Amino acid sequence: MTALRPDFTYAPEVAEALAEGAPVVALESTIISHGMPYPDNVEMAVEVEQVVRDGGAVPATLAVLGGRPHVGLDRDALTLLASDDGVRKVSVRDLPYVVARGLHGATTVAATMRLASLAGIETFVTGGLGGVHRGAPQSFDVSADLVELGRTSVAVVCAGVKSILDIGLTLEYLETQGVPVLVDGSTEFPSFYSRSSGFAAPLRVDGAAEVAALMRAKWSMGLDGGVVVANPVPVDDEIPTEQMAGVIDRALADMASLGITGSAATPYLLGRIVELTDGASLRTNIALVRHNARLGAAVAREYRGD
Repeated sequence: MTALRPDFTYAPEVAEALAEGAPVVALESTIISHGMPYPDNVEMAVEVEQVVRDGGAVPATLAVLGGRPHVGLDRDALTLLASDDGVRKVSVRDLPYVVARGLHGATTVAATMRLASLAGIETFVTGGLGGVHRGAPQSFDVSADLVELGRTSVAVVCAGVKSILDIGLTLEYLETQGVPVLVDGSTEFPSFYSRSSGFAAPLRVDGAAEVAALMRAKWSMGLDGGVVVANPVPVDDEIPTEQMAGVIDRALADMASLGITGSAATPYLLGRIVELTDGASLRTNIALVRHNARLGAAVAREYRGD
């Protein structure tokens, strides 16, 4: 049983599940507001929530609305996040600002992890992780997602690190942070749109039961911090690494010519890649989130003992 926080707003089904100790899966909202175009984004959000329900868990999409953290959203709230240009992209550093000012905010992986942990949710599903950006030795551009994984005890089911990033340096950073990086059913780490990356899986697992067992072992020993569960995109939905490489290089060059940096970089790159692939990357993105939701629901069930 999890006590509900008076400063959070909970959807009724989420409040009931937490009170009963039933499996709950957290879902981020930046993928809705800044990761996909409207109306594909809201339809994806509704579909992924249903995938979690069909998998025997309760979905809890997290966001800040009117300055108040919400754990679980209705269709109207999802539509607001998907279509309102005034919704801010919110990482952990931004949470007190949007709360204090009564703003709307869509939560990144880092902010969703923090709010999920505060709400008593251990399993979180997203598309891809942030990481160490290319050129980080000069720019020091490292996603707050990695720092949060080092300190917040939530398992993050993803399709690996976004392939626009430096995957090798990201894996090194996660090792330094003491974060177990699991790959389900493969000996190679995936790269978001593709099943391969050229990097070996740090730790291989096979199925939700093995993931849940590691979560219990880690946290029961007092080893705080997150767990990465990399779930390779299905074979029929992937875009091969060699095909994506040229697209990503072009998108990065276009971004550099426009002088786009910081928090605007990832949304620009994802949108530009959709354009350069004639929508194929968007279809893959939706497919991998759906795939992650199935595994995340199974992990939440196993961890909660259902």
